[in-house]
Amino acid sequence: MSASPPLPLPLLKRIPPGLWTALAWYAAAVEPIVEYVVMPQAPTYSLNYPQDGLDSLGARALLAVAFVLILAGSAVLRRRTSAAYGMVIVGTVISTVAWRQDEIPPTQFLAVDIALCYLAATRPRRSSLTAAATALGTLAGYLVLRLTTGDDSSITQEPLVALTVVIAWLIGNSSHQARAHTAELHARAAAEAVTAERLRIAREMHDTVAHSIGIIALQAGAAARVTETQPAKAREAMLTVEMAGRETLSGLRRMLGALRQADQDEERQGRAHAPAPLRPAASLANVEQLAATTTAAGVRVEVRWQGRRRPLPADIDLAAFRIVQESVTNAVRHSGADSCQVRLDYRADELAVEVSDRGKGGGTSTDTGYGLIGMRERAALLYGDFTAGPRPGGGFLVAARLPVPAGTAAEAKTGAR
Repeated sequence: MSASPPLPLPLLKRIPPGLWTALAWYAAAVEPIVEYVVMPQAPTYSLNYPQDGLDSLGARALLAVAFVLILAGSAVLRRRTSAAYGMVIVGTVISTVAWRQDEIPPTQFLAVDIALCYLAATRPRRSSLTAAATALGTLAGYLVLRLTTGDDSSITQEPLVALTVVIAWLIGNSSHQARAHTAELHARAAAEAVTAERLRIAREMHDTVAHSIGIIALQAGAAARVTETQPAKAREAMLTVEMAGRETLSGLRRMLGALRQADQDEERQGRAHAPAPLRPAASLANVEQLAATTTAAGVRVEVRWQGRRRPLPADIDLAAFRIVQESVTNAVRHSGADSCQVRLDYRADELAVEVSDRGKGGGTSTDTGYGLIGMRERAALLYGDFTAGPRPGGGFLVAARLPVPAGTAAEAKTGAR
């Protein structure tokens, strides 16, 4: 029911992708301003970043616009990925216009690569391919512009930058495929767990039905033998047969309505992952025995009975015991508590089951077992409610409400006469 808490993410993964994009772009944009404009003139100079490149008011305004666009795009990269990616590209292009450059420096385009990698990792492939094509088209535009103007004074850097775009897309797309495959495996495991639990419930229901049919056969045979000599006992036996038949049919009606949806092929696959059958007797009458066994193992179990205890339909009795058993077992294994409380409340139209502890375990979001799935499925098959989670004051609480069909108590009274 609980598992070890997840390990903290590495520092590099905890930094938002928008922050990485902003850091890369601003580092590449601020460094030439400091080196070639702010600092005193040195013997070396740069054709891409001339010292007087930002002297005009228009150049400074364009560079300020580029800074604002990059900041805005980085801030909304997670919420509006495609729009933010466009802002990063436009801001990068505007910065080259401010410096009057005829190409995008590779360091300046690194921010675009980071944004593209995140987009490819989180968006559908069609969107990521469009984004990569936009980046490659921007680079091709600079190359065509330089060739048409006859400026071939510098080494063409666009092919190298285009290679970084392709690599960024491949990394992001690989991450996207890995996450999609992991999600598919988790969904398949959950479906197999549900199917396996349904099969397990069906097997237990088979045992319950077989037991009920055995009682019916014995009581019917006894009634047949004493019909003429002892009519009162024959009548009592037939009432017992009626009650057992009604309970069995009611349980079958509820159970088969849900189990009919399971596909036989999925059932065969689920057998490999089905939990091992539980050995103790499956009845609320054995809760005290379960508590005594668990207490002897080192965890004190306190059982509280509320309401008027009465016979329940076999499937409800079985589901309630399994929920208590699974909850107590997980409290022993994972919570670290020295005691737990079991409360069974017999209400007019339902049975309320609560199992609580004050241990340090909890983390059910990372649970890799099928305990909670099985308990939730049992409650759902009986049209009940199930909740499980950490308690406000510490510890863990499992609660289930199982509806009891109307007339069960009346039938029990009639059969006792």
